[in-house]
Amino acid sequence: MALVGRKFPNLSVNAMNDMGDTFKINILEEAQKNNKKVLLFWYPKDFTFVCPTELHAFQEALEEFEKRNVMVIGASCDTPEVHFAWLNTPKDNGGIEGVTYPILADSNRNLSSRLGILDITNESYDDETGDLTVEGDNVTYRATYLIDEEGTIFHEGVNHMPLGRNVKEFLRLIDAYTHVQEKGEVCPANWEEGKEGMNANREGVASYLSVN
Repeated sequence: MALVGRKFPNLSVNAMNDMGDTFKINILEEAQKNNKKVLLFWYPKDFTFVCPTELHAFQEALEEFEKRNVMVIGASCDTPEVHFAWLNTPKDNGGIEGVTYPILADSNRNLSSRLGILDITNESYDDETGDLTVEGDNVTYRATYLIDEEGTIFHEGVNHMPLGRNVKEFLRLIDAYTHVQEKGEVCPANWEEGKEGMNANREGVASYLSVN
């Protein structure tokens, strides 16, 4: 079920930072109380392969997100302790040492389950034993959420496990949404910061297409 246009779930989740502190983060509250946009990206597992490349890529772009008043938050179903161990593993050994944004530790899967992003292909219940069997890794796909200052989701996307994300695309989407907020215009295909927007009416699209 698509969540775009809805408020992000009002749920507090454990998180870990690079200092080794475990604390609670409520994404909805963070957006609203700080009057900031939030980029929340989920990845399958710590100590894997594509995942550290993404965490480092978001770290490298962190200053660009902060310029846009955006908080970056990572997330997986690993525990805070595993996150901290990975944060203390050097980059040249497959670790994420140097990452400074917080990472959610949704080890009870309350939030990822509510978002519907867990790799569960089938569930079966045994009436005799009461056992529930799950097929799949029960970890998250590479899901990304962009949330505005009111806590409303304005973008969601989900990649399968092998497919790393393009961090620049999220900067473009944030720029486009900010343009809509500030200018009241809509953003046509392939819009980038500095390009022309469009009025959302027949005259607007006709004018835009006549010169593009």
